[in-house]
Amino acid sequence: MEIVHTPVLLDECLKYLSPVGEPFEKTAFMIDSTLGEGGHSNAFLSNFPSLHILGLDRDKTIQARARERLSVFGERMDFYNGWFNDFYADYPSDKKRPDIILFDLGISVYHYEKSGRGFSFRYDEPLDMRLNFEEGESASDIVNSWREEELANMIYLYSDEKMSRRIAHAIVEVRAGGKIESSKQLADVIWNAVPANYRHGNIHPATRTFQALRIAVNSELHRLPKALHDAFNVLENGGKLGVITFHSLEDRIVKNYFRNLGKQCICPPEYAQCKCGGKSCAELLTRKPVEPSVEEVKTNSPSRSAKLRVVRKLRDATEMHRLQIMQEEM
Repeated sequence: MEIVHTPVLLDECLKYLSPVGEPFEKTAFMIDSTLGEGGHSNAFLSNFPSLHILGLDRDKTIQARARERLSVFGERMDFYNGWFNDFYADYPSDKKRPDIILFDLGISVYHYEKSGRGFSFRYDEPLDMRLNFEEGESASDIVNSWREEELANMIYLYSDEKMSRRIAHAIVEVRAGGKIESSKQLADVIWNAVPANYRHGNIHPATRTFQALRIAVNSELHRLPKALHDAFNVLENGGKLGVITFHSLEDRIVKNYFRNLGKQCICPPEYAQCKCGGKSCAELLTRKPVEPSVEEVKTNSPSRSAKLRVVRKLRDATEMHRLQIMQEEM
């Protein structure tokens, strides 16, 4: 089987999330929250012979590829098909708590190159972008039905695209003459909407809009805060949680939540007494985000914006920790 996606920050993940040391190294259990083609899981299973992994992924197609790739590990590898936020929200009380949890929030190169769902403007494909193509609005639904103001706000909020209003206006004008149904159609609309000098920058002018659409279609930022909180509380005390992000919006969510977990008290100033417990919930193992080496960026360009943050759990977090992060993102 041809492997399309190269996992990012692989050596760094093996270093910071290793199950070395008591009590985990003999019976370590890891959850790969974003399995993809199984690159990270393959490396962990290969390097730590006693490790057992459960891999989560919403996309049945890519999970089937991971099943084939990881079949050599037999019963050491299990699979769950579904969204990670649903999984952690309903984690069985009688199931072993994981010692390691990894989130790799990037979209697999497989989706851009092989899925045929319009993730990339380099191909002329149906404009879909859903990781679960059986539910929710597609990118085409959003492009063809949202009001101009809604489109502009979504594009700007999820990508910092400074031409968002021009792009949204152009989309609404073009769709009046017929639906925008392919990735190439949308890319052409964006190309023609922006000034000539904007077309030849470091990235294609459609890059940010396509990112924003993908985030909106899959509710990526809405799922993340609660999923992080629930995953952290599912984690075994002493266990490690690592998150790889690829853009500033999701990294800010992770950074703020981890920072709050490391504080001794997160109560608002108006509280006369501490109500959050007054003890740190986690030890920050990465005070600053771990970024890819120059060598990795050269050989795997999608890694250039990746950041890894890792914490070690000391105790469960309170609901106040989750509410705090939501307030900070408002």
